[in-house]
Amino acid sequence: MRTTIYDFLKMSFAILLLYGCNLSSPEGIDDLDNDANTLSLPEGFDFSTYQDVTINIIDNEGYAKYDVYAYTDELYDAGTETYEDESGETVTETVYKSEVLDKLIFSGVPKNGVLKQTINLPKFYSKVYIRRNEHLNFSSSIEDIVDQEVNYNSSENKSNLRSMSVKSVTDYLYSVNGEGQLFQIDPLTGVLTDLSNMPMGSYTCAIDQENKLLYSIGRSSPYPIMKYSIEEDTWETVANLGFGGPRLEFNSKDGLLYFSNGAKLYTLDPTTGARLDTWNIIGLHNTSGGDLAFSDEGELFLCSASGLYGMELDSDGNYQSTRISADDLPFTPTSMTFDSNQELWIADISGYANLVIMDTQTGGWQYNYGVKANNNTTYKRSIHDLTTFRVYSDNIDETDSDGDGIFDQDDAYPDDAEAAFELFTPSKYGKGTIAFEDLWPSTGDYDFNDAVLSYQAIAVLNADNMAVRLDLICNIKANGAGYTNGIGIEIEGLDPSQIESVSGPVLTENFISLNANGTESGQENAVIILADDVDNILNETTISIKFVSPISTSDLGVAPFNPFIIVNKVREKEIHLPYMKITSLGNSSLEFTGDNKDTDGDFISDNGFPWAISIIHDFKVPKEKANITTAYNFFGAWAESGGTTNVDWYKDNPGNRNDDLLE
Repeated sequence: MRTTIYDFLKMSFAILLLYGCNLSSPEGIDDLDNDANTLSLPEGFDFSTYQDVTINIIDNEGYAKYDVYAYTDELYDAGTETYEDESGETVTETVYKSEVLDKLIFSGVPKNGVLKQTINLPKFYSKVYIRRNEHLNFSSSIEDIVDQEVNYNSSENKSNLRSMSVKSVTDYLYSVNGEGQLFQIDPLTGVLTDLSNMPMGSYTCAIDQENKLLYSIGRSSPYPIMKYSIEEDTWETVANLGFGGPRLEFNSKDGLLYFSNGAKLYTLDPTTGARLDTWNIIGLHNTSGGDLAFSDEGELFLCSASGLYGMELDSDGNYQSTRISADDLPFTPTSMTFDSNQELWIADISGYANLVIMDTQTGGWQYNYGVKANNNTTYKRSIHDLTTFRVYSDNIDETDSDGDGIFDQDDAYPDDAEAAFELFTPSKYGKGTIAFEDLWPSTGDYDFNDAVLSYQAIAVLNADNMAVRLDLICNIKANGAGYTNGIGIEIEGLDPSQIESVSGPVLTENFISLNANGTESGQENAVIILADDVDNILNETTISIKFVSPISTSDLGVAPFNPFIIVNKVREKEIHLPYMKITSLGNSSLEFTGDNKDTDGDFISDNGFPWAISIIHDFKVPKEKANITTAYNFFGAWAESGGTTNVDWYKDNPGNRNDDLLE
C-alpha cells in the first residue's frame, strides 16, 4: 500500500513539474500537434492577404484632381428593403449594391504632370477605378493591376476626357437609381462615371444649377428629401416628405422643387421640404412612372408610361396635359432632362438602361446609348432619373485659402498649407485587422484572438503628394490572452531621426524606453509602441506620427508596416507576421527555452501555422479554442495553395464562415 501511494506521489510531482515548465499562456491549450492540425505549405508562403501596388498617373492636360479606388464589379447583399416602385406598388426585395465608392484609397493632383503613390490592396483585387475631376468635369477609367503596378496616361484616355476650351458650357447627365448610385453620363461620348453613394436609393433627382446642389427623394419611408453638394461631395437630409413618387424637377425661375406622382403635382420648398401648392393634372392616359422637365424657356413637360406631354396651367388651377408623342412609347420612360442644346434625354426602365433623345415638337425619338443603341455603350445598371449639370469654363472656382496650389474644393485641408490629401489603408471607410497568437515559439491554439488590432492608417499628404504625417486610428477588438502583452509597429528603412514627434501611445507598464521624439530608443529603424498593455487601447485611439521632412509613400512603405506584440512584458520576446524580421530589441526563437516550434525563426510553426495574420479587411475573430481552420472553411485550402485559391476566404461570402464559431 505504501509503495502504491509513493508511486502516485512521484507521478503527480512529475506532472506538476512538466506543466510548471511549460511556456504556455495562462489560458491553457489542447494538444494541437497532430495531423489534423498540420498545414502543408508551399516553400516561402507568408500568409499575406494583400499586395503593394504602385499607381503611376501621367497627366499633362492641366490641373485635375484624381481619386483612386479599389475596384470590383461584384455587388454585395445590402439586405432587404420595402419600397414603392415607380408604378406605386409596394415591393420587398433584397438590394444589391456596388462597394466601389466606399473603397477610396487616395486622392491627389499631379505635380509636374506626375502622380505616383504606393498603396496596399487585398490580393483579390485585380483592378482600380481612377476618377479624374477637372473643375467638376468628371471622367473615369478602370485599369488593370499588372505586376503590382497600374500605369495610367490621360493622353491615352482622351476619349473619356472633355476639353474645357471647346465651348463655354459642358453638359453632364446626372443620374440616380433605386440601388443608391449617383453617377454621370457624358452626352457626347456615353461614358459613365460614378460620383457618390446615396444615403437611400431613389427614383428622382433635380439640380439647382446656381448653387451646385442636387436634390433627390428617397424611395422608402419616410421618403427623405436628400441634398447633395456637387462641389463638396456631401449629403444631408432636408426633411422627410412622408410620401414618394417618380417625378422631380428644380425650377430656376422660382427656386422651387416640382414633385409629382400619379395625377398630382406639388411644389416643395428645397430649404425646408415644406409642401407649398398642389395641382391636379388633367388628361394623362397613364399616370404611372415618368418624370418632369423644364425647358430653358420655362415650359413644363411630363413623361409617363403613355408618352411625352406638354403641361399648361389653366384658369381653374389645374395642369392640362397635351400628349406630344402620337402613340404609346415602346418602352417605359423613367426620367428625362433637357441639355444646353434643348435636346430632351429620356431613360427607359430597363435593368440595363437605354438613353433616348426625343423631339419635343413631334415626339420622334431614337436610342443614343445603351444596349439597344448598338454602339458598345452598355450600362449594367438602371437609370431611374436624369437631370442636367452644366459646367461653365468661364466660371471656375479657384479659391485657394492656404496658398498651397490646391483649390479649396479639392483640398482635404483647405486652411493648412502643409496638408492637402489623404492616403488610406485599407480605404476611407474600411478597417484592417492584425491577429496574434501569444505562445510563440510554442504551439498555439490557433484561434487568433490573443491580441487582435483593428486599425485604419491615414497618410496625410502635402500638395506635392508627399507624406507629412501618419495617423493610425486603432483599437484592440479582442484580447483572449492571460498575459500582459504590448503592441507596436516598426517602419523599416525609416530612421528614428526622420520622425519629429509621436503622440497618442498609451504606456503604463514602465518597461518601454523612448527617445525624445516618442520613438522607442535603441532601435535601428523607427519603432512606435502603440501600447505596452493592449488593454490600454480597447477604445479607439489615434496615434499620430509627424515626419521631420515630407517623405514619398514608396520610401515610407505602406501600413501595417512590420507589426508585432511584446509577450508578457518581456521586451525581447516579439511575435511578428511570417517572415518579418524582429526589431533591434527582439530575440530570435532559438534564444528561448522550452518547446520551440519555430526552429528556423520565420514565425511559421513546424506544423505550418503562423503566430500572426494580417488582413486588409475587417476580420471576425474565432471564439476561444475555435481553430481558424474550422471557423473559416477555406483558410486551410488557401494556405496550402500558396494563396492562389480562395483568396477572399475571410469575407462574408456564402460558405466561407461558420458563424457559430465566430465572435
